[in-house]
Amino acid sequence: MEMSYVKQLKIFVRVYELGNMSAAARDQRVSPAVASSRIAELESHLGVRLFNRTTRSLQATEQGRLFYDGANAVLSAINAAEATVAEYTQSPKGSIFVAAPLGLGRRFIAPYVPDFKQKYCDIDVRLRLSDRSIDLTEEGLDIAFFLGVPQDSSHRIRAIAECERVLCAAPEYIAKRGMPKSGQDLISDKHDCLILRFPGVREFQWLLNTTSGPKRFPVKGPYESDDGEVLTDWALKGHGIINKPIFEVARHLKSGALVAVAEETPPSSVFLACLYPHKKHQDPKVRLFIDYMVAHCKDALAKSML
Repeated sequence: MEMSYVKQLKIFVRVYELGNMSAAARDQRVSPAVASSRIAELESHLGVRLFNRTTRSLQATEQGRLFYDGANAVLSAINAAEATVAEYTQSPKGSIFVAAPLGLGRRFIAPYVPDFKQKYCDIDVRLRLSDRSIDLTEEGLDIAFFLGVPQDSSHRIRAIAECERVLCAAPEYIAKRGMPKSGQDLISDKHDCLILRFPGVREFQWLLNTTSGPKRFPVKGPYESDDGEVLTDWALKGHGIINKPIFEVARHLKSGALVAVAEETPPSSVFLACLYPHKKHQDPKVRLFIDYMVAHCKDALAKSML
């Protein structure tokens, strides 16, 4: 198979998955003009139109949707073959697409990517940080780090550490609103909770530990964001109560800028873990990156609590 055809397939798959020519071009490190040219060459070769284009949108045609499955299978087979050779030669190469939440990614993933790259110079890491929900398959990711409770999944899960959470607020807020003792106080009109919410979520609940076991409390408040760092900034300025992993606010708790609240019903712990597709289990570059980050995440997490 000619290398130019492989490049065309890669661009086609990423355009299909991202739904945007410019985004796919950035993803593949080429210009939009080159990406568009490769799609045009592929369409000419196949004799069909793969996308319907307008000035505002790009949609796959029926032929494009049919072609995607085959193209993806071809690229997966090529990646698997390259991974087998790389493992044999002990020189893995290629790109890894990684996602992580903003706070977690900034603290525990991004700082170690240059060190990993220096050690494995033939592996490129494409890191995406976002607090929104991530779909590995739909977004073409190799690895996704997350904080939460592992759910049943078609993907493999690698647990890294259990992370305790804390409810906290600024002394300024407590002085104005009073000290909440439990989750029951949080759902009253007296208190405002700062909520991490994403488009499409209609209700929000915090899972807190009570004397009768874990219980969900439908908290509310006038402030919400899809960026956890924004919520922390709001809490520091006295606008409400946040529910955070302790490692994210440890320095603020130590300085007194934030104070633990509702300690009768502390939040349930979450797990720091990563997800990756089953088919990536044998890919040496994926295994190397996960092993490297797991070791450094554990060390950085321990240091953040000191």
